[in-house]
Amino acid sequence: MKLVRKDIEKDNAGQVTLVPEEPEDMWHTYNLVQVGDSLRASTIRKVQTESSTGSVGSNRVRTTLTLCVEAIDFDSQACQLRVKGTNIQENEYVKMGAYHTIELEPNRQFTLAKKQWDSVVLERIEQACDPAWSADVAAVVMQEGLAHICLVTPSMTLTRAKVEVNIPRKRKGNCSQHDRALERFYDQVVQAIQRHIHFDVVKCVLVASPGFVREQFCDYMFQQAVKTDNKVLLENRSKFLQVHASSGHKYSLKEALCDPTVASRLSDTKAAGEVKALDDFYKMLQHEPDRAFYGLKQVEKANEAMAIDTLLISDELFRHQDVATRSRYVRLVDSVKENAGTVRIFSSLHVSGEQLSQLTGIAAILRFPVPELSDQENDSSSEEDE
Repeated sequence: MKLVRKDIEKDNAGQVTLVPEEPEDMWHTYNLVQVGDSLRASTIRKVQTESSTGSVGSNRVRTTLTLCVEAIDFDSQACQLRVKGTNIQENEYVKMGAYHTIELEPNRQFTLAKKQWDSVVLERIEQACDPAWSADVAAVVMQEGLAHICLVTPSMTLTRAKVEVNIPRKRKGNCSQHDRALERFYDQVVQAIQRHIHFDVVKCVLVASPGFVREQFCDYMFQQAVKTDNKVLLENRSKFLQVHASSGHKYSLKEALCDPTVASRLSDTKAAGEVKALDDFYKMLQHEPDRAFYGLKQVEKANEAMAIDTLLISDELFRHQDVATRSRYVRLVDSVKENAGTVRIFSSLHVSGEQLSQLTGIAAILRFPVPELSDQENDSSSEEDE
């Protein structure tokens, strides 16, 4: 993301002009744009024209519109963002108050104006515009007959391909059908890796599976690469890292990211930090439940006692339609930071973010036990938040 201009007044009203440069920047933009904001961008509008003879025709023209945002739609797989709203500035092609949908595009700038820019949104702009936040990790999560090829970015886990092949069981004295099906499966996974993983960008490819599937697959892949003289795979062999996972489903990626060898290799990525924080929370919940709270009311009470060491919060909470509720989450984040606590904002498109969402989307690891908040109270507040 490229920051072109930033004009924010002392009362936190103002506007920023940004240029999304990568597909992931659309996810950042989705988290920046909120209902009620003003969005100015270039768009295509179908316009009816009438000739001197009275015949009516229509043609498409490119124009710049300013909309008051009413609805936001994000396609996570295609990384496309559409914003619907009413026109609030004079335009020769579009009447004031007329509805229009703008599809924001990479490498085309837009200007976003808000009545109130909060700290969470401003921090996201900083992160989106800082190239150091780019994580360059791919993952192949597999078991016999099933594989998911994923890209792990700082903000989301994208499933780029799913490979499914029926593998017959081994039969006594005849394993040929099983072996042929397995070979066909491995071939398809290799093709998906070559199609979806750009090795000039990716620093590490995790190959995760139960049992010996990952070893057998990697042996097969590099044997075939030698036979076919596949220089791309052979030159990037050192980027492949084999780790254990309990299955070939996407949710098993969390286990792979928790592996100590992976954590050390990916220590500078946001995804690994999120996974570790969530893992620490679960451990604390198991061994010292008085130091692990979840649910908004419980976490707010812990914050009042200045007990929060690490706050875990899902970014989808900041997309809440109610301004007062959204502000409540922002105040909590600011307060935890003021009290020298760590705040980790989880992406709802990451596997770790999906798990946090199941715990109401907000949790905290405390510096010291707060026993006066009973387990029963904890359960009831978390149900209310849901």
